[in-house]
Amino acid sequence: MIRESAAQSRSGMFMLVMLPLLMILDVWWLVVSARAGAPLPIIAAGLGLTILSILLGGFFVVEPNQAAVLMLFGNYKGSERRPGLWWANPFMTKKKVTMRVRNFESSKLKVNDHDGNPIEIGAVVVWRVVDSAEAIFQVDNYDNFLHVQSEAALRNLAVSHPYDAHNDGQWSLRGNTVEVADQLKVEVQARLEKAGIEILEARISHLAYAPEIANAMLRRQQASAVIAARTKIVEGAVSMVEMALDELAKRSVVTLDEERKAAMVSNLLVVLCSEHETQPIVNAGTLYQ
Repeated sequence: MIRESAAQSRSGMFMLVMLPLLMILDVWWLVVSARAGAPLPIIAAGLGLTILSILLGGFFVVEPNQAAVLMLFGNYKGSERRPGLWWANPFMTKKKVTMRVRNFESSKLKVNDHDGNPIEIGAVVVWRVVDSAEAIFQVDNYDNFLHVQSEAALRNLAVSHPYDAHNDGQWSLRGNTVEVADQLKVEVQARLEKAGIEILEARISHLAYAPEIANAMLRRQQASAVIAARTKIVEGAVSMVEMALDELAKRSVVTLDEERKAAMVSNLLVVLCSEHETQPIVNAGTLYQ
């Protein structure tokens, strides 16, 4: 496995002064040799001028948060991360790799969740390259490698959890967003470790049921919400009826037999649990004939 190492680059500003100066001296020597009619110095001066011209191709610039990977005839010679103007062997190839933080947003993937329900899911991954040598040499295309592995990890995550939890203590994609995001980050990082990439953040950006079951699942969610609301209403109504009976008995306001208690309980539950406003019937007395 190839790890990043520092390149032995020379200061570009120093070489920018030295090479033109040497070229001027070489041209002066060539002119003097030509006037003197000396063939060997002319050949030497011409050869030196050619070499100096080739050396001018060794300059390269490194921007902030960027690395230049240097290779000489297929051999890795190090990476230059220091920003500025640098000079290296002109026969070295310099491949630039950005170390800046970047975002990747996956497409909307259609997968089956843990319960077998078809869902649509998408994610956003925040990442950066931390090892330029691994990013260049360990994988063919680290950008495409990130996209493929992130979507594969997202599919695996969707299969591992249901959309909604139906059991206590069970994680769900919709109910445990923080935990699911942490798990996605760990899984994506494990897949991209060999590519010299660090995952800074991974979170779900889109989550919905597939269109073919969306209406059925919406009705199911509405029914669950209605049942939960009804359960709460009934619990509150029973507590209020119990409190009313206890207060009546404690204060001796009226003495009720079991039949009248049952009628009172029935009436109170109807009033408290009804979806619509009740219309009370006032008993004005008993008509005897």
